[in-house]
Amino acid sequence: MQDSPQQPGSTGPTGSTVTSVDDPWVPSALEQERAAYRSARTRRSALVATASTLAMLGAVVALVGSSPGWPRVKETFFSWGKAVDSFPAVLDGLWLNIRVMLVCAVLIAILGLTLAVMRTVRGPVAFPLRLFATAYVDLFRGLPLLLVLFLLGFGAPALQLSGVPNSALFWGGCALVLSYSAYVAEVFRAGIESVHPSQRAAARSLGLSYGQTLRHVVLPQAVRRVVPALMNDLVSLQKDSGLIAVLGVIDAIRAAQIETASDFNYTPYVVAGALFVCLTIPMARFTDWVARRQGFHGAGGHL
Repeated sequence: MQDSPQQPGSTGPTGSTVTSVDDPWVPSALEQERAAYRSARTRRSALVATASTLAMLGAVVALVGSSPGWPRVKETFFSWGKAVDSFPAVLDGLWLNIRVMLVCAVLIAILGLTLAVMRTVRGPVAFPLRLFATAYVDLFRGLPLLLVLFLLGFGAPALQLSGVPNSALFWGGCALVLSYSAYVAEVFRAGIESVHPSQRAAARSLGLSYGQTLRHVVLPQAVRRVVPALMNDLVSLQKDSGLIAVLGVIDAIRAAQIETASDFNYTPYVVAGALFVCLTIPMARFTDWVARRQGFHGAGGHL
């Protein structure tokens, strides 16, 4: 005999209450209690963090403000009138830094990837390429960036190469490209070597050549894995682009120096630093977002 369907709310054979599959899910009283506890703990942690931060900031402000030399420091480094007067010149110089960073970033990525491929290519025929790439990376990772700027900025124009600009901006950009490409090459190489050899073997078994395997199988995975590291290098490049000021290029730092020289008020340097920070912090937060995104969806697995 066929059993008659049980109505919602009726008691089943085991004594449990039968509910309809169409009824919305309602958390139990225990789950609601746990959610309320977690919410209360979150609010309490936020309040404690806010209070401790404000207390620490208040202590720092009180300590600095009560120091005997604070009025003089405030006048010399935090003059609002001087900041307003110097802001247009420093901002114009910052635009030069941004352009230098963008152009150099593209060239660094191309040269760094080329060096990484040269270092990872196999076979005795490619030994000169590996030797050149290794020597290049070792040389420019060992030389301080400031020294490379001086050597190229003051020495290269003396060669009077035909068809090559002799401006300090050009050679300053070359110094940035040469130095940073050595670091970026190692980042790319780490990504290439992190791809499992079975990926190459599978691609070759499908009939792909070495170049096709590198282009369609290895490099897409390698680049994706090292995007956060590349973004960190971009943040560093944005800051170090200000070093071209040592060659006389009127960027943000050099503009601040010119403004300071008129009355020896160092507020323009603070303005330049604030502008650099306004660029760096969003880039750093974007880098963190990319890293978190790669952590959940990248080749390294799920967190």
